[in-house]
Amino acid sequence: MLRKLDYHIRLGEDDRAALLALPFRIRTYERYHFVIRERDVANHACVLLSGFAVYSTWIYRAVTPLFGGGAMTRLLHPWFSLGFAVAFTLQFLNWLGPMTWNADDRRWVRRIREYVSNRSPREPDYVDFFNGGQKLYFWAIVGSAVLFLLSGIPIWFPHTFGRITVDIGYVLHDIAALVMLGGFIIHIYESTAAVRGTLRAMTRGTVERRWARTHHPAWYRRITGDGRSCDPVSPAACASRVGASTRWPAGPRRRGPC
Repeated sequence: MLRKLDYHIRLGEDDRAALLALPFRIRTYERYHFVIRERDVANHACVLLSGFAVYSTWIYRAVTPLFGGGAMTRLLHPWFSLGFAVAFTLQFLNWLGPMTWNADDRRWVRRIREYVSNRSPREPDYVDFFNGGQKLYFWAIVGSAVLFLLSGIPIWFPHTFGRITVDIGYVLHDIAALVMLGGFIIHIYESTAAVRGTLRAMTRGTVERRWARTHHPAWYRRITGDGRSCDPVSPAACASRVGASTRWPAGPRRRGPC
């Protein structure tokens, strides 16, 4: 829209800043992304619930009735796992390009303490559609899923692989489960309480312009053509350049608009 206006009318900096400050929506996900992700999430939940129900006696009675009892839970768990493997393979192919690790992600990891402690009101200018933390989570789930599959096969067919292989499989299976559960908890926290606006992106597929500019500046510049950048050390200067308030919202990691 700004490109069209610039073509017909010569916009001043104030007019351009005022337009950029408006809560216009930017699409983040297409419909097929939702289909793949929802299928992946459903299988993911079933795998974790049924697996921990079989593994842990203290949640056995609470969870196994959801799947028709203990025996049925044990029977369904490997089939849930196969469904998860198929769904996550589609998710993996869908996100492989954007999730490729690069030098900017290494820069992001080196400043992870600053991110966790919320010292900066916005992400650095090099953060694209996914930041380094999101990519770490993705590759942790990829590794856990592969380990799940490889260790789960001998557990499923113990008479074929022998006792030692099955015992090793149980250990690796448990490690993969704990890594995946920990990542899943962090993922839920980051997408709901930690970063305001992320849940909307996940459920509706759109975000406000200022949200995109605050959390994913490189992606924002690429899709909007707005080549300006803000100084992450000076939120007041950043806000004045986009016509937004210099009062940043309080709370954990609720970075101000930029």
